[in-house]
Amino acid sequence: AYERRFPTCPLIPMFVASDTVNEYKSEDEAIHVIERRCKLDIDAPRLLKKIAGVDYVYFVQKNSLNRRERTLHIEAYNETFSNRVIINEHCCYTVHPDNEDWTCFEQSASLDIKSFFGFESTVEKIAMKQYTSNIKKGKEIIEYYLKQLEEEGITFVPRWTPPVACKLESGTSHTRRPVSPAINIPDSATKEGLNNKEILNTSSSPSEPTAGTPDDKLDADYIKRYLGDLTPMQESCLIRLRQWLQETHKGKIPKDEHILRFLRARDFNIDKAREILCQSLTWRKQHQVDYILDTWNPPQVLQDYYAGGWHHHDKDGRPLYVLRLGQMDTKGLVRALGEEALLRYVLSINEEGLRRCEENTKVFGRPISSWTCLVDLEGLNMRHLWRPGVKALLRIIEVVEANYPETLGRLLILRAPRVFPVLWTLVSPFIDDNTRKKFLIYAGNDYQGPGGLLDYIDKEIIPDFLGGECMCEVPEGGLVPKSLYRTAEELENEDIKLWTETIYQSASVFKGAPHEVLIQIVDASSVITWDFDVCKGDIVFNIYHSKRAPQPPKKESLGAHSITSPGGNNVQLIDKVWQLGRDYSMVESPLICKEGESVQGSHVTRWPGFYILQWKFHSMPACATTNLPRVDDVLASLQVSSHKCKVMYYTEVIGSEDFRGSMTSLESSHSGFSQLSAATTSSSQSHSSSMISR
Repeated sequence: AYERRFPTCPLIPMFVASDTVNEYKSEDEAIHVIERRCKLDIDAPRLLKKIAGVDYVYFVQKNSLNRRERTLHIEAYNETFSNRVIINEHCCYTVHPDNEDWTCFEQSASLDIKSFFGFESTVEKIAMKQYTSNIKKGKEIIEYYLKQLEEEGITFVPRWTPPVACKLESGTSHTRRPVSPAINIPDSATKEGLNNKEILNTSSSPSEPTAGTPDDKLDADYIKRYLGDLTPMQESCLIRLRQWLQETHKGKIPKDEHILRFLRARDFNIDKAREILCQSLTWRKQHQVDYILDTWNPPQVLQDYYAGGWHHHDKDGRPLYVLRLGQMDTKGLVRALGEEALLRYVLSINEEGLRRCEENTKVFGRPISSWTCLVDLEGLNMRHLWRPGVKALLRIIEVVEANYPETLGRLLILRAPRVFPVLWTLVSPFIDDNTRKKFLIYAGNDYQGPGGLLDYIDKEIIPDFLGGECMCEVPEGGLVPKSLYRTAEELENEDIKLWTETIYQSASVFKGAPHEVLIQIVDASSVITWDFDVCKGDIVFNIYHSKRAPQPPKKESLGAHSITSPGGNNVQLIDKVWQLGRDYSMVESPLICKEGESVQGSHVTRWPGFYILQWKFHSMPACATTNLPRVDDVLASLQVSSHKCKVMYYTEVIGSEDFRGSMTSLESSHSGFSQLSAATTSSSQSHSSSMISR
C-alpha cells in the first residue's frame, strides 16, 4: 500500500513527481532497497520562492524493505538548500515483538536551519506546517490504498520464505501460510507533532496461528469483566506499561484498572501516561496515601460539618457521592482545620471511591471504574467565594486531577444560583477538558424536568432534600462555631504551611492611626477583592481613590506614618494635608464592622489610579439628644482594653481581561443578595459594583 504512492500521489498535491535513482534487490529477494528523487511544490509565499530562486524543492527518499526481518525503513533528506537547511526524516514499520498480528509505526524528524536569506523563522514555520499536514494525511493515504487493494481482491501478501526451504519441499505440495490481512489503522494512531510513536492494529485471521506466550495477550473474559472494551492497540499499551512498571518500579504495582485510567487520560500515549503515572506513584508513597483509609481518622469537625457522603449508586452502577456544597461553611472549615486536613479528607473520599468501584464491579458483573457526583448548590452565596477558600479548592482540584484521572464518570450540579457563574469562572480553567464534558448543570428546579435527575438516578434513591423519598444520611453542614477557629498565634506556632502564612496579613488599628493599603489600578474595570476578620475592637472600613500616589511611609518612623507592633503592622498613606474631595474621593460608603465579624467584598473600579483600603478605629457615638454616652456604648467600651483594634486581611486584584467573563454575573447577583448577605452596597455615583458579605 505504501509503494502505491509512487511515482506520484494525487492525494498529496505538493508531491509533483519522483524518479528512481538507485535500486537494489538481494538474490533471495529478502532485501529490496529503492532510492528516489522526489519533486515537491512547497506551499510557500511567492516572494520567498523568488528570493530563493526556486519553484520546486527536491528530496531524496530511501526505502529499505527487509522481508526476512519484516521491516520497512524510510529515510528522507533534502537535496535543495542542503548547505543552508538540513531536514532528516525517519519512518519505520515493524512487527510488534509480543504479537505478530500488530504492526508498530514510528516516525521522527529533525530540522536545522543554518541560514536562509534572513527568513529563518518563516522557513521554520513552513516546515512545521508541512510536516504536521503530512502526519495528518498519512493515515488517510494508507487507508485509501488499502481499500484500493481490497477492491482488487488483494487481502494479504505471502510472507517471504528462504529459497532453501522451497528446494527442500520440492516434490511435495507447498501450502502457502496465511498472513495478517490489510492493516486497519485506528483514529488514535496518528498524532500531531515531530515525534509520532503508536501501535497500529491489524485484524486477525481466525486460521492464523497465535504468536507469543499467554502473557502477551489479556484474557478476553478478564477484559470484558474488569476492564471494558479495549482495541488491540489499547490492550497492547496496557500490557507494555504494566510490564515496564514490573521491571522498573520497586513499590506496589497498581491494578490494571488504575493503569488504564492514566492511559485513557492521555489518549493511550504511553510516554505521557507513564510520566504522570510515575509522578502519582511517587506522590502516593511520599504521603502514604495507600494507607489513608486504615490509619487516618477525620477530625470531628469534618464529620459534623462537611456536608458530603456516599449514597447508593446511579443507574449505570457507579457509586454516587452527594455533596451539599451550598450548606457547607467552607470558610469555617478552612479556619478551623486548615487546607491540609481538608485535602487529606478529600483524598480519603477518592480512595473510598476506588474501593467502591471495585465492589460494584463484582456486584454488577461489569467493569465500573468511575463514580457519579451530585452537587447541590442550594444556599450558595458570596461566603463561598471567599478567596482563600477558593484557592484551597483549586489546590485540591489540582491534586485530584493529577492522581485520580478518569474517576469522575458524571457530575450533576443542581439548583445553581446566580452567583454560581462567578465561582465557575474561577475554578473551570483548572479542570481538564475531558472532565468538564462530564458536567451537567441545572438551575432552579430544572433537575425535576425532562433530561433531569431521573435520567441518571433511580427514583427510589433520590435524596429527600431534593424531593425524593430516600433518607440521605449526609450531614447537613451548617456554620462552624468560631470557638473552633484556630487563632493566628496557633497557626504561627505550627510547623504546617496553612493559608494564613502565605495569604493573610495582620494589622493594628489605633485611635487616630488607621491602617491603610495602597492598590494601583492600571486598567479601568478591574476588580478589587478583599477579605478580613475583625479580631479585636470595632472598625470602620473605607475605600478611597486618588489620581496621584501618596508618599510611601518611612520605615524608620514610629510616629504618624508607620507603626510596627507584635500584633501586626500599622501603615498610614493619606497625608494629613490631603483634603477629601480635592486630593482624594470616597468610592464606597463607610462600613462599620464589629469585633468577631468576617467581611468579604469586591469593588469594580471605574478609573485607573490609586485606591486606598482603610481600616479605621470606630469611636462610640454619643446619644443624639444628650451629650451622655449610651449604656450599651459604655459596656462595649469596657470590653476593649485599649484604644487598639486588630484585623487580619487579604486583598487581591483581578484584571478586567480575566474577570470580564463573569462581570455580568457578578453584577446580576445584587438582586438575590438581600437574603444571602448582611450588607450589600453599590456606589451609584461612580457606577461601580461592590458586594460585601458578612
